[in-house]
Amino acid sequence: MATPTLEKTGNAEAGFADTPYITATFRIRRFNPEVSDEAQWQDFQISIDPKERVLDALHKIKWELDGTLTFRRSCAHGICGSDAMRINGKNRLACKTLIKDINPEKPILVEAIKGLTVLKDLVVDMDPFFQAYRDVMPFLVTKGNEPTRERLQSPEDRERFDDTTKCILCAACTSSCPVFWNDGQYFGPAAIVNAHRFIFDSRDEGGEQRLEILNDRDGVWRCRTTFNCTDACPRGIEVTKAIQEVKRALITRRF
Repeated sequence: MATPTLEKTGNAEAGFADTPYITATFRIRRFNPEVSDEAQWQDFQISIDPKERVLDALHKIKWELDGTLTFRRSCAHGICGSDAMRINGKNRLACKTLIKDINPEKPILVEAIKGLTVLKDLVVDMDPFFQAYRDVMPFLVTKGNEPTRERLQSPEDRERFDDTTKCILCAACTSSCPVFWNDGQYFGPAAIVNAHRFIFDSRDEGGEQRLEILNDRDGVWRCRTTFNCTDACPRGIEVTKAIQEVKRALITRRF
């Protein structure tokens, strides 16, 4: 077990404040298909400010201890969604998770998200996830000639689907879903959320088509309402509520 230790850095006489650091253990599930067919856990001990993020710790490990560690990241500000991973058993964005908030007194477990094939270390094959996203037609569908002015929409109409516009396609919700773990053919919460975003858009004319897509055996009816997806969403989207609204629209054909 890693025990935090306080290290004093800086020079008080020179006017620099002391900075608290802890020694934290990161236990990372490693997988390299070129080396072994089996994944294994590997511990890394680093000295780091607990107010830094898990992503900062992963950078430190990769840049200073083991350059073979593989993970995805891009913007590092919770917008791109590329660094979703399981941290202490919960889907999170590494760039939004502070070390001090996940009990650094114990080893911090980091592993790839579930339900998608692990390619290496913390990197999974996102192709099935994005295929489901493409299948729900995540774009505005309209008929007739190209408009000569912008398509107007009232604030009330915009508010109808405001929550589901926040999705950053990180896959945290989909890969937290027990149904998706057992059957990768299920569209998954993220695809349904992005279908919702357009089904309830007053400017769109493809709602019926999307509903028929989600009425498939692998569609919205596979949801078991466990709320895992809502709990996992780093953007605070009410994912389960959106799924229920799509189900209701399928039954009533009102949207």
